[in-house]
Order: sequence, then C-alpha cells, then structure tokens
Amino acid sequence: MFTKILIANRGEIAVRILRACRELGLETVAVYSEADRQSLHVRYADEAYLLGPAPSRDSYLRGDKIIDIARKCGATAIHPGYGFLAERADFAEACADAGLTFVGPKPESIAAMGDKARARATVARAGVPVVPGTEGTAGLSDDELLALAPQIGFPLLIKATAGGGGKGMREVNRLEEMPALLHAARREAEASFGDGSVYLEKLVKEARHIEFQILADHHGNIIHLGERECSLQRRHQKLLEEAPSPFLGDNEDLRAQMGKMAVEAARAVDYRNAGTVEFLVDKDGNFFFLEMNTRLQVEHPVTEMITGIDIVAEQVRIARGRQISYRQEEVRRIGAAIECRINAENPYEDFMPSTGVITHILAPTGPGVRIDTGVYPGFEITPYYDPMIAKLIVWGETRGQAILRTRRALEEYKIVGVHTNIPFHQTMMDSHRFMGGQYDTRFVEERYSIREAEENRETYPHIAAIMATLVAHHEMEKRAQIVRRNERDTSNWKWFGRWERMRG
Repeated sequence: MFTKILIANRGEIAVRILRACRELGLETVAVYSEADRQSLHVRYADEAYLLGPAPSRDSYLRGDKIIDIARKCGATAIHPGYGFLAERADFAEACADAGLTFVGPKPESIAAMGDKARARATVARAGVPVVPGTEGTAGLSDDELLALAPQIGFPLLIKATAGGGGKGMREVNRLEEMPALLHAARREAEASFGDGSVYLEKLVKEARHIEFQILADHHGNIIHLGERECSLQRRHQKLLEEAPSPFLGDNEDLRAQMGKMAVEAARAVDYRNAGTVEFLVDKDGNFFFLEMNTRLQVEHPVTEMITGIDIVAEQVRIARGRQISYRQEEVRRIGAAIECRINAENPYEDFMPSTGVITHILAPTGPGVRIDTGVYPGFEITPYYDPMIAKLIVWGETRGQAILRTRRALEEYKIVGVHTNIPFHQTMMDSHRFMGGQYDTRFVEERYSIREAEENRETYPHIAAIMATLVAHHEMEKRAQIVRRNERDTSNWKWFGRWERMRG
C-alpha cells in the first residue's frame, strides 16, 4: 500500500488530485515543465521536480522521465490525471514494470478501449448497442473505407481509432468529398496520436451526448454514479456539462438501462478504477455506445456535486486495493449541477486562444458554488497547453436553481489579463433552448451565435423597463379613481336594520 504519490499532470486537475491526496494523508510529488515553474500545483505539492522544456513532448509526455523521478524521490504510485499519459497503455505497463502503482485501469483495459474500432467490437459482443460502422475491421485502407461507406450510409463520420477530443475526426456528406477528408483525418490523427488509423461511423442526427461515470475495484465490484449531459460542444470539444441529463429527466427506465449497459461495457474489458462510458442518444431515446474514456473526466465534479462521492479519493482507495465505498443501491442523486469550462479564448473571434499574464481574479462564492483552478493573479497563460484555466461548478436543489446560481456566479467571475469564454456561458444561461433542455450536439455550431444572443440579452432590460412602466401607470390610474360617498351618511346595513324595526 503506497503512502507517497506522484501526480503526472499540471493545472487544475493536478491541484484537484493533490487536495484529495492530502485529505487521505498521502505525501505528494509534483512534476512541471519550465513554463510551469510557478504553477499552483508546484506550490501545493510536498515535493516538485523539473521535467524539461515547455512543449509537452519534452515534459509531460516523457513517461520515462516521470518514472525515473518517482523512483528517485521514493513515490510508489503515479496518478496521470487526464490528457497527456492518462490513456497510454504503454505508460501504465511501464509503471507496473517499474514496481509503481498506476492509479487507473490495467494496461490491457486501456488498450482494449483505446482502439475505438476494437472497443466497439468488444462491447458489441457484450450486448451493448453500437452506432453502425466499420467495427471489428480496424486498419482498413482508403479504398476499403470508400467501398464500405455507401453501405453505412451518409452522412457519416471518419474517426481516429486512437485518442479523442475531436482530433482526426471529419464529417462526410457525399462520397465525392471523402478521399480528401480521409487524407486530412489520417494526417491529423498521426500528428496527434502517432497513429493514422481511422474507421467509419454513422452520424446520428439530433443526437445527445450522455455519459455514465463508472467505478470498479479489484474485488469484482462495478457501479455507475449516474449520467452527465455533455451535448453542448463545439467542434467535438465539450463546453458545458450538467448532471443529471435534462433529456433523460424522469425516465428512470432508460436511465437504468443505460447504466446497466455502461457497467456491462466496463465488465467486458475487466475494468478497474474510474472510467466513463459515453453514449449517443437519438431523439427517440435509442442509445448507442460511443467510446469509453479509461481515465478521470474533466467533468467529473458535476457527478461529485449531486452524489456527494469524491471520485478522485475513490480512485486512490481502489488503487490501494480497497473496495468501492458504495454499493449501487447506495448511490443517490440530489439536486442538479452545471459545470462551465472557463477557457482562455475569445468567443467573439471564433474562440481564438488567448495568452498573457492574468493580472486580477475575482472568483465567485456563495451557496453551491465551486471553483477548480490552477491559476492565480500573476500567472502566465502560455500557448503550450490546453486553454482551460478553471472550471466553475454550481449545484442547486433543482435545475432551475442551478441555472440561476450559475448565472449569478458568472456575473461575479472576473478575470483580467486574458480573454475568457465567460460571456459565452452567460448568454447560454439566458438561452431559452438551454433553459428548456432543448439542445443537441449541433446546437452551438448550427443554431447559436454569441453576438445574436447578446443582442437579445440587451433587449431584456428595455422590455422589463417598459413592462414596469405600464404596471406603474396602471396602478396609478387605479389610485387616481375617486369613489363618491353615499348620499346617505349611513351604511345600507343600518338602513336595512331600521326598516326591519319599523315593520316589526
């Protein structure tokens, strides 16, 4: 059982893991690149070691250096976080060969789910529905894919068999445009993952992206912690997540069915630790396996907020050989949570990344508000890494309350020195489509414009002022009415009483 753990990551997720480890009484070790010398995770850790130059290929992707540092400093476990080496089966295997505990699944499970075509074939054998495509036929040539495409039907997606995050993915609407798109997808996949293999998948129209959080231990226990809605995306990159899914709503039968399939998908690869099974759901409620992320997800906090379960702490406990702290029937959902990814990018300029020094931060607080971040005033945002600088996670007793609290928190959140996408999230909180839960994976790209949304937002105060004026005028008119007194200075009840006495 390990007592000292190295966090092989940076930014907000490194800080998040460090905090969980400190609560568990573990010693922590950080690694950093030259660009991250002053990062928050370096300050928080008990020890910190330089990896190398700023580019990730020379620092955070150098698994050999990370393992060497772990050996020298006496750390006997490595937590990869997400991104970088988190889903590299060879790194997990190298950790095992070095006698280090990898806080994540077995190398075989990572490999099985890391190859998307192989993953689809594996879960299909376990009875999990998959989107029609070229499953089970990895390594196809361009000519073979062109021959199979009409059988699958258009529109379809070209997808990289390795990796994710929208890299190596292209949408194809006609056979004539497919050769060029195949070439582009293979080139991007090779550059991003070192593997240019691709496969084809039918494009599900008006789809919702819904994922289930999985926990599995070394004693055969596998549970799910419910779902997260991740349909608000741009170029296949998630922007905002919430739990539970407004699409599933009160449909407990569908929720239970999808949760069961997620558990079966994990069981099919003998899964251990935390993972996420992602589904596409069409407008009729038919769901299909999309992929399995064999790591911690960026959006894990929304699940933590509605279940009260510390997923990172559970990861560490499982890696130490303990059983999951909860049984399936003990998992309860309370309220609703929304996560806004705060990125250093300009939403008015096609979300162009923004770099520079953060000169001022005013973070929101109050009931149900949580900030996961790795930056501070004076921190420099460089072009070397992902533009996400923080996550704003907000909980409410109902989804409506969560939206209102998120709206208030976004108004309070001030970051000076770089552009951020906070204005995008503000307009989204005012969107009637979002408030009604009526959105899909194409909503942001096809039916949303931040400038139009802001123009609509600007009209709201004017409409409210006009309505307030009309109401005030109406009330004044009512008060201005004069009610004349009765000519008789006595009430009708008294007159009636006198009349009765006279008759008596």
